Amino acid sequence: MERFFERLMYASRWIMAPIYLGLSLVLLALGVKFFQEVIHLVPTLWTMKEVDLILVTLTLVDIALVGGLIVMVMFSGYENFVSKLDIDEGDEKLAWLGQLDSNSLKNKVSASIVAISSIHLLKVFMNLTYYDEEKIIWYVLIHLTFVLSAFTMGFLDKITKH
Repeated sequence: MERFFERLMYASRWIMAPIYLGLSLVLLALGVKFFQEVIHLVPTLWTMKEVDLILVTLTLVDIALVGGLIVMVMFSGYENFVSKLDIDEGDEKLAWLGQLDSNSLKNKVSASIVAISSIHLLKVFMNLTYYDEEKIIWYVLIHLTFVLSAFTMGFLDKITKH
């Protein structure tokens, strides 16, 4: 009975596989949104203010960072928690694939979240007229919370490795 229970529990890791596959659909949605922004940019490029161009560029960078985060979580999570990816020798393999354990993944995810939050905060600062002081304070506090959390996780990871 114990062996059956253990096998069943071990096999339940496959429940995560469709979730990681679902992330690829979110990645597709981000790709659509990215090119939608680019298409909206092209006709107004010559008349657009520099600040507006920078804001659109920051949005595109933000989308790219979130996309990279999704790829990292999708592949590393699958490899760490479901099964090793079987990639043929002739196929191109990502250099970091198979090298991110769950702690490294957490640190990379938290660093990505800080970068994404930084870009969002920069967009807020470049568009101050649309935000009241209280909202700006909350944005800064939330960003500082992300920074502190990422630093703490990295520090704890360093302590536990030594």
